[in-house]
Amino acid sequence: MKFWNIHQNTDEWLNIRAGKVTGSKFGTFMSNDPGGFGDPAKRYAVQVAIERITGIRSVQGFSNEHTERGHEQEPIAKKAYEYRYFVDVLPGGFFDCGDFGDSPDGLINDDGVIEIKSVIAPVHYATLKRGSFDPTYTWQLAGHLDASGRDWVDFISYCAEFPEGKDLFVHRIYRDDFKEKINRLRERRAKFLDYIKQIEQDIINYEY
Repeated sequence: MKFWNIHQNTDEWLNIRAGKVTGSKFGTFMSNDPGGFGDPAKRYAVQVAIERITGIRSVQGFSNEHTERGHEQEPIAKKAYEYRYFVDVLPGGFFDCGDFGDSPDGLINDDGVIEIKSVIAPVHYATLKRGSFDPTYTWQLAGHLDASGRDWVDFISYCAEFPEGKDLFVHRIYRDDFKEKINRLRERRAKFLDYIKQIEQDIINYEY
């Protein structure tokens, strides 16, 4: 594993990720486990295969009001987290594991990482009621622990609409509590990487 100490969403960061299965997409191929891969996973596999063949990152992107909110409010959430826990959040960079990699939202000391979700009020309220992380991000969180090799990840839900003191929710997950999920992720990811290699060969060998 190689760690790239770079900022997210820069051209360098995007180029390093090209041709690699990345943590934010782990849930795509974990869906329907242990069954076959669904259409979203198959589309993603084609994208990664083409990036590997061409060496050029895909121009496909996704942006809406939710992603824009995340970009705007993530620095605020980081500051609130630092203030509450008296820590410094370092850039998450990119953990390069060869065929796959991962970018947590920040590093804490030598043993932790964070994942921030800046969300709308109903989603934040549901998380507060649940008293735990949003299960939608289970495999992204498992991926942080797997790729980084660190001991814990803090899931952070932040909503600027909530009153002060209620706007930040933090739930810590320890590696020991996620061992089974990490093993499942590794097994499924290996199959997905094999599937990508098959698509690569199909494209390379195609004749018309």
